[in-house]
Amino acid sequence: TMQNGSTKTMVYGVKYLVSYLSQFMSLHPGDIISTGTPPGVGLGMKPPVFLKAGDVVELGIEGLGQQKQTFKADV
Repeated sequence: TMQNGSTKTMVYGVKYLVSYLSQFMSLHPGDIISTGTPPGVGLGMKPPVFLKAGDVVELGIEGLGQQKQTFKADV
């Protein structure tokens, strides 16, 4: 596992982000707020690590479900 994170470790909490963004736009049920990435970014490693064919990325949100993608090489 390269990255494993939770909203508990974010600089700004979810409530704050929703409140802040609501000042500038309307948020509706189902909207997604992209907040960045947890520690462990491949570019920051020495040497840098990038996704390659066969790598699997899994992400999920408790109570909503999970996604799983397997990377393929360009042809």
